[in-house]
Amino acid sequence: MKTALLSVSDKSGIVDFANGLIQQGFRIISTGGTKKVLETANIAVSSVESITHFPEMLDGRVKTLHPAIHGGLLAKRDNPEHMQTLKDHTIDPIDLVAVNLYPFKETILKPAVTQEQAVEQIDIGGPSMLRSAAKNFAAVLTVVDPADYQTVLNALESNTDDGRFRQRMAYKVFQHTGAYDALIAQYLGQTLDNEFPDELTLTFNKLQALRYGENSHQKAAFYADSIPPQFSIAAAKQLHGKELSYNNIKDADAGLKMSAEFDQSAVVAVKHMNPCGIGLGENIEQAWDRAFSADSTSIFGGIIVLNRPVDLATAEKMHKLFLEIIIAPSFEPQAYDVLAKKKNLRILTVDFNAKPKQALETVSVMGGVLRQEQDLTIETQADFQVVSKRQPTKQEMKALVFGQIVAKHVKSNAIVVATDKQTLGIGAGQMNRIGSVEIAIKQAQLAPTYSEAVLASDAFFPMDDCVEYAAKHAIKAIVEPGGSIKDQASIDKANALGISLVFSGRRHFRH
Repeated sequence: MKTALLSVSDKSGIVDFANGLIQQGFRIISTGGTKKVLETANIAVSSVESITHFPEMLDGRVKTLHPAIHGGLLAKRDNPEHMQTLKDHTIDPIDLVAVNLYPFKETILKPAVTQEQAVEQIDIGGPSMLRSAAKNFAAVLTVVDPADYQTVLNALESNTDDGRFRQRMAYKVFQHTGAYDALIAQYLGQTLDNEFPDELTLTFNKLQALRYGENSHQKAAFYADSIPPQFSIAAAKQLHGKELSYNNIKDADAGLKMSAEFDQSAVVAVKHMNPCGIGLGENIEQAWDRAFSADSTSIFGGIIVLNRPVDLATAEKMHKLFLEIIIAPSFEPQAYDVLAKKKNLRILTVDFNAKPKQALETVSVMGGVLRQEQDLTIETQADFQVVSKRQPTKQEMKALVFGQIVAKHVKSNAIVVATDKQTLGIGAGQMNRIGSVEIAIKQAQLAPTYSEAVLASDAFFPMDDCVEYAAKHAIKAIVEPGGSIKDQASIDKANALGISLVFSGRRHFRH
């Protein structure tokens, strides 16, 4: 008779699975809580103690860590010496293991959980049995996911539990135990100030299969952190519309990061990972008006992030446009009804009260990943050094601070022309800085408030041509990090042309 060992934390479906195994000719052995559930369902089950002849000990920490269990799992069935060893020690082979692990993740998500409580939910016996069984997958069938119970029963009944099937089930085991251990490592390491360990263990769960990647011929999927931050697309709630695409997710992520910069009412419009318009206001409708007028052409098909609940008036204005996604903390019922009339419009909510104070970001390169702190630094007027003879006005200084914040989120070379309440023109991703200046100013000149505009740069000016071009196009104040060996040339040009030049002292490249 074949033997199945069942020891599960998640009891869902285990009774039906055990009954199915008995019908397939298995005898059942089990532990603690699982055994009680099976006995309550009148299923014949033997205890692990009856196999090991050793009681559970140390509050259940030790119960399956025994040669009678692991010998039965690891013995190669085609190795005569292994099988003779089992016979010599009266150990029966174990043919199937169904185990899922202590709820470590669920425990650490509980409010005010202590480290002691979390550590007690680190499973030892479960992963050990799974790994032993999965190592010997040619002889032992492993089941780690309750969703696979029926699949396994079907395979057993149809005799299709061949080597490839068993390998696939073993593969799932090592994926699962690897992710489990990685989460434990992350938890234990989060208070040790070890942001860049020698061995980086990250784990992600597949959130959704995507129709395609950046282009229709590329396959793609969206994976979320095991415990994604609440202020993230991975934790967003989609209320309406088509499922998110690969490009939607990247753009929405960029928009959220931009919106996190502002405490007052703000609206961010994103196209291709860059802001095409950002507006601030006394309320969210006013902020929308400014974001829209910043670039009413590029906003078409854009992603909109609002950091305040969406009211009816704002919703009615957005409804007039073709937009891909709208993200906000919440939507007033009437506002939602207006927006939801467009069946494809994706409407999402995110917890804006959970904006990150400091976070790490990881990007892939061929053969590895790059990991760094996110650029969450915000310069204030106190950080600025006026290096020109002309001093910026108070309004210009506010605009310079705003422009510098936006420049952090524009692909380098980045130039932002703005007032203190909205962007007017953005030059992004050009191979030379003067090219970005020309693009930003050309767009900004269309705005009725261009006379109030200032210019912000994410990095220093390598020569004085940017200052000269800006001054000739009526820009009165510029902020840039400084640090070029030719800084003096830009300072001299600003003084000659009568504009303010301010050094922020910090670069904000975004590649």
